[in-house]
Amino acid sequence: MTAPVAIRRLNAADQDFSRHLDHLLSWESVSDDAVNQRVLDIIAAVRARGDAALVEFTEKFDGLQVAAMADLILPRERLELALTRISTEQRSALEKAAERVRLYHERQRQDSWTYTEADGTVLGQKVTPLDRAGLYVPGGKASYPSSVLMNAIPAKVAGVPEVVMVVPTPRGEINEIVLAAACVAGVDRVFTIGGAQAVAALAYGTESVPPVDKIVGPGNIYVATAKRHVFGKVGIDMIAGPSEILVVCDGQTDPDWIAMDLFSQAEHDEDAQSILVSPDADFLDKVAASIAKLLPTLERETIARTSMEGRGALIQVADMAQAIEVANRIAPEHLELSVENPEQYLPQIRHAGAIFMGRYTAEALGDYCAGPNHVLPTSGTARFSSPLGVYDFQKRSSIIHCSAEGASELGKVASVLARGESLTAHARSAEYRIKR
Repeated sequence: MTAPVAIRRLNAADQDFSRHLDHLLSWESVSDDAVNQRVLDIIAAVRARGDAALVEFTEKFDGLQVAAMADLILPRERLELALTRISTEQRSALEKAAERVRLYHERQRQDSWTYTEADGTVLGQKVTPLDRAGLYVPGGKASYPSSVLMNAIPAKVAGVPEVVMVVPTPRGEINEIVLAAACVAGVDRVFTIGGAQAVAALAYGTESVPPVDKIVGPGNIYVATAKRHVFGKVGIDMIAGPSEILVVCDGQTDPDWIAMDLFSQAEHDEDAQSILVSPDADFLDKVAASIAKLLPTLERETIARTSMEGRGALIQVADMAQAIEVANRIAPEHLELSVENPEQYLPQIRHAGAIFMGRYTAEALGDYCAGPNHVLPTSGTARFSSPLGVYDFQKRSSIIHCSAEGASELGKVASVLARGESLTAHARSAEYRIKR
């Protein structure tokens, strides 16, 4: 007998639907005072004592005996060795996924451009890759080779000369497939350090770890808190919340498929969020039955159950128009349009990290090998944020090259505006170039 799953049911027609939806979506990815202070202390120690602090924290938090910082550096040869140690099937999958991710991201690469005005003034934009990017990768028993590909490959496509990866090896646990992914993705240097201390090392540099321009990649609350504190000294990708999926279905997809799509996010962690929206009440009942039937078959059943019962929901709407309205309000990380002719709804979608079109496009395909990046805005930030991409590893400089005639004409405009702001040095600087 299958155990019932207490997943909440909401109806958009209810008077208090908005309040219930807001409560369901509420999430504060903030640290408590104790975590925050510990992270600040770790960052200060790394800034003050460099490699010595990294060795000390690695021994303390990862349970390793480290003679020197050299023990925490993996040469490129070690990554190549990992590639030979994984199975042929794993290597093939890594290489195929990497190629698809690379091909997709090559289309995002931007080039410098200029145009010349009639008077000879040249305006434009110079696009330059970052000098060095830092990639944080969870370590130990956690195995996220897909995250290595998704973070490192866009950096390399952007032209970043050096990608530095940090990955902890608690109790000496080295994940070969993660190192193999680093090899395939073109990572240049690897340090076996983790936590807030690794983020601090990437931001400020130590005797061994070079400072980077941007830090990307997922991590626990200590890593996220550290990224928040070093932002400004370096760039960061985002402060990510729990993983989330919103499935919009017309009621015609196999309910077992939809249930498993919801589980694909629920199994990440207890705070992950899985929501189904449909105008078909009978279909919601069928999916609820599938959830109860299939949940006990999951290896991570306990985690998925906690997620589904704590933050999951089945939402009934009046029609597909209202379903799209709810989707835009949620602004999900992953949006599945499991409907007939999903293209008809695409113009109406305003907020989503990634959109998976049709009944056959499982979100899991995007996590690994479809091509687009799986590092996506969470917690409603798709309203103003985008997936990680090549553009995150490129910066843009404006180009302004005035001809004598152009400087004269622009100087007249600048003079008026500058004097209006009482900035007379600005005005006089511009006025010197005005032809008399």
